[in-house]
Order: sequence, then C-alpha cells, then structure tokens
Amino acid sequence: MFLDLEHLTMRFGGVMAVNDVTMSIERGEIHGLIGPNGSGKTTIFNVVSGYYKPTGGRISFEGALLSGLPAHQITGRGIARTFQNLRLFKSMTVLENVLVGMERHTQTSLWQAVLDPVATQREDKRLTEKAMSLLNLLGIAEFAHARATSLPYGNQRRVEIARALATDPKIVLLDEPASGLNETETDALRETLLKIRDSGVTIFIVEHDMKLVKSVCDLITVLDYGKKIAEGCYAEVSRDQVVIEAYLGKEEDL
Repeated sequence: MFLDLEHLTMRFGGVMAVNDVTMSIERGEIHGLIGPNGSGKTTIFNVVSGYYKPTGGRISFEGALLSGLPAHQITGRGIARTFQNLRLFKSMTVLENVLVGMERHTQTSLWQAVLDPVATQREDKRLTEKAMSLLNLLGIAEFAHARATSLPYGNQRRVEIARALATDPKIVLLDEPASGLNETETDALRETLLKIRDSGVTIFIVEHDMKLVKSVCDLITVLDYGKKIAEGCYAEVSRDQVVIEAYLGKEEDL
C-alpha cells in the first residue's frame, strides 16, 4: 500500500465535488488524474494534502490513516504539492524560494545558532548544496541568484516544483504543471517529470495536456462530475466510450 483513497467524498453545501472515489497510487509510478474542468481533480488534491477535511471515506499513506490531518503534518509524512496558480515568493531569488521548502529539515535551534555559529554555517552550506542539486535536476541552476518572478513562466513552474521537492517528499502532487507552457517548455517538462520519477519520487499529476499525459503516465484515472468513470493506461482510457463522450472527444482530435 502506498497512497490509497477509499470511497472519498467531499461536499460543499449541496454540491458533491468528489463522489465516492476509490483509487490507489503505487510507489514509483506517475499516476495521472484527468477530466473536464470542475470534475473534482483539484478538490482531491486539496483533500489529500490536508487543505480540506473529507466529508466521507478515508485516505491512507503507507498504511497509516491520513484523513483529517493538517497540511503541515501531511507534508511531514512525505507528501508535497504544487498549485494551478504560481505561489512563488516575489521578493526572493530562485535559491531562496527553494530553501524555504527545506525549513522543516533545519536542525539548528535558535540557541545553537547563537552559541555555535560554525554549526549554523555548516548547516547553511548543507542546505544550499541540496537546493542547488534540485535546481540542477530541474535544469535551472544557472538562475539560482535571479529573482524568481523575473524568470520565464516555464522556469517559474520549475522553481515551484523544486521547492516542493525540497521537502524531501515520497510523492509529489503536481496540479496542471504544463498550464501556460509552450510546446518547447512542455517537452522540457516531460523530461523533468521522468527525471523526478527516476530519482525515486512518485508523481500524482493533474493535467489537461493529453500528449504529456500519454507520454509520462503509467496509469490514468478519469473523473467526471466528481465520480471516477474510468481507470487504466492511456490506450485503455482513450478508447473508453464514456471517457470520449465526457472529456477526450474523438481520438483524432487529441
């Protein structure tokens, strides 16, 4: 067992945003979550990452119950995420944005910082080296000391992903990482996702770019009106008549 959703339900008043969804994300895979706008994809991410408490059902991670825990505790257990809209710290450099993600890994207390500045310097060096390794992985190390929001949009997306990885996650939830990217940037993102997966981090991704989904996802779950309507590899779901009618359209349109 890795990340398991069992009969997950999320209501907002009279609106059923997620309706009895059961699915499992396996360790080491890239698992796609697709469907029309408003189908409940981001709501599932918000529930899994602790921003919403589910109305019903349960979420377990590595066999332990996750449902209802606050976001910071869920992050501490190894689940990180990005958002549809960029949430970078505008006044900070690329490197500083990534270092923020490492805050929970800081080992030096305030008193240690005062009494043993050498130890603090050692830890700062360790964290900076780790942050730079992530920027190298994402292909943006050359921009480490540039203001994050001065970068092209595609590279800002990479900064956000690097910051999520800085928490040392076992799984990262990526919410529409290709949104707003051009074809060249999307191709680069594809290679980045495969590198992240190969580094040992499982990926759970919400995405509308079907070419990207087809090229990276091992398994795909399809939602419509909050319900799971199909699950399988791309070849299977793309031929499913229910999925075609609800979301994909004709295959030649993809």
